[in-house]
Amino acid sequence: MISRYTTKKMREIWGEENTFNLWLEIEIAACIAWNKIGIIPDSDIEKIKKAKFDISKYNKWFEETKHDLISFTRAISENLGGESRWIHHGLTSNDVKDTSLSLQIIQSLDVISASLDELKNALKKRAIELKYTPCVGRSHGIHAEPMSFGLKLALWWDETDRHLKRIKDVRNFASVGMISGPVGTHASVPPEIEEIVCKELGLKPAPVTNQVIQRDRHADVMQRLALIASSLDKFATEIRSLQRTEIGEIQEPFGKPGFVSTGSSSMPHKRNPELSERISGISRVIRSNSIVALENVPLWNERDISHSSAERITIPDSFLATDYILQTFKNIISEMTVFPEKMEENLNKGGGIVFSEKVMLSLVEKGVDRKEAYEMVQSAAMKSIDKGENFKVLIQNNNLVKEKLSKNEIDSLFDHDYYLKFIDDIYGRLGF
Repeated sequence: MISRYTTKKMREIWGEENTFNLWLEIEIAACIAWNKIGIIPDSDIEKIKKAKFDISKYNKWFEETKHDLISFTRAISENLGGESRWIHHGLTSNDVKDTSLSLQIIQSLDVISASLDELKNALKKRAIELKYTPCVGRSHGIHAEPMSFGLKLALWWDETDRHLKRIKDVRNFASVGMISGPVGTHASVPPEIEEIVCKELGLKPAPVTNQVIQRDRHADVMQRLALIASSLDKFATEIRSLQRTEIGEIQEPFGKPGFVSTGSSSMPHKRNPELSERISGISRVIRSNSIVALENVPLWNERDISHSSAERITIPDSFLATDYILQTFKNIISEMTVFPEKMEENLNKGGGIVFSEKVMLSLVEKGVDRKEAYEMVQSAAMKSIDKGENFKVLIQNNNLVKEKLSKNEIDSLFDHDYYLKFIDDIYGRLGF
């Protein structure tokens, strides 16, 4: 289902056509390497370079053999003459399949990198736009102190930037191929062949293998995708929270211009955060797949096949899903509606209890004992919350406050610009 909504490029990478094309490329590259060391004659290699793959012939052989690589090599051989004897010479199935998988992973990581870049740009644009837009910060779901809404997006930008660095880092671990024979001894295919093939494909030879490229490399990739998913889940959860009716500070895109979307089959008023919820749900699948990747690391002896069936599902699905939620979240950020007036209204709930710390600190700076200042401000805040009284009025009428602070000083304590005074410094650290 996800593949219907993800980018065309990612679908193509994990499509059957690309897989078979990569297998053919590896088989031909191996034959060229054998030619370079004098095993395959020039007359044969010129014909092998023109080898073609026919899916109908593959399907015919697969019905008989139930083995993908055997069916593949026989399908190629049907389009060749006597030179077909060199196809798959000295190789084992995973020399081709694992090297191909590395290429698909690298291609996919490059798509993910591009998507992360796009998301970073979208976040940066909105973070700058909303840099001085005050909103209430929350901890434990409870009002804390004023902050900038742009700062929330800048924090997400920074986290996304770390993911981009991680993807570029893990690309190096994933960029390995193997052409080492049945159990990695190179007995049937010398290291020189592997070096030639990997260089041709833009890979590094894995320094040592058995019958497979070791799955810790793949697990590492999957953990990076799971981390991206967790961050997007976190971002989406915040959007879902801020879109709640009681808060109403933002609205994710809802339908398209000229198109009336629907949020409920029974309640016409509903505008649900369905896109953000979709991201949270898909993120759970990606994280779960990363556990499967860890389970695929331990294999019997030089290799068993327990990993194969699982990763044929989890690796493509995780890349397709990660690509999809990155694109979806980029669109949410770019198109979401922000309501500064609602942010201002929420800031002022309770008559300014979010300024309680500033009141307390000002009293301390005027010589009041911290414990006394804290308890006095806390008492006023609790009265404001429990009895619905205006916090600022309670503070203004307090004898200790009137003794220590002038009216202008009290008014200055309830100014949210105070909490934005270092926003430029923080943005400067990010290079905005």
